[in-house]
Amino acid sequence: MGIGMTLSLLSGIFWTIVYIDGIRVGIRDKSFAIPIWALGLNIAWEFLHFMLGLQAAGWAAQVVINLVWFLLDIGLVYTYFRYGRKYFPKSLKPSLFYAWGILVLTVSFIVQLAFILEFSLVFAATFAAYLQNLLMSVLFITMLVSRGSSEGQSMLIAVCKFLGSLAPTISIGILGSSMFGGTIIFVLIIGLLMAFFDLVYIWMLAKMKEGEKSGEKMERQMAA
Repeated sequence: MGIGMTLSLLSGIFWTIVYIDGIRVGIRDKSFAIPIWALGLNIAWEFLHFMLGLQAAGWAAQVVINLVWFLLDIGLVYTYFRYGRKYFPKSLKPSLFYAWGILVLTVSFIVQLAFILEFSLVFAATFAAYLQNLLMSVLFITMLVSRGSSEGQSMLIAVCKFLGSLAPTISIGILGSSMFGGTIIFVLIIGLLMAFFDLVYIWMLAKMKEGEKSGEKMERQMAA
């Protein structure tokens, strides 16, 4: 197995862990672990590239992975619609929360279709994936700040998201791929930006968890 294939396999494993732990943490905390715009773009990407990839390449490895990710994303979407209402403004009707979620999913599918119509399938998949991945990196930080706690988040998700993004960045942006005719500078630049924001988020989440543990310890001491 070559280095490129190994990195692709590692990326698939890390992202699968992100999705599985996202469902687990969402149910555990009665929350959702993936910001809705990132989740919408992800599930649209995975559904469309599974369907189109199946037509173009049959049951290739990446096509199967896309299907697995899509099915896991359904679980993540469930946690959003099941528990996300508490983060929506209380002054607005609950129906608007559900309407907003449906709108995000609809727009996400339109955006992914626009990438596919403008670029070839392979380049559309790559460019869209990196832009939505960068968006996710920034939205994780925003989510942590807005919640003011580690609720619905885990260090496993944060680290695996970082590693799952870094692996293809090295493969495509540094080592190069015959599929793309060499390296892609776009992937390298966006990948480095993702890595930066992912590391910032990991640091912030670690500090948040450290503060929460200190607070819990103090409460136990006061109760004793």
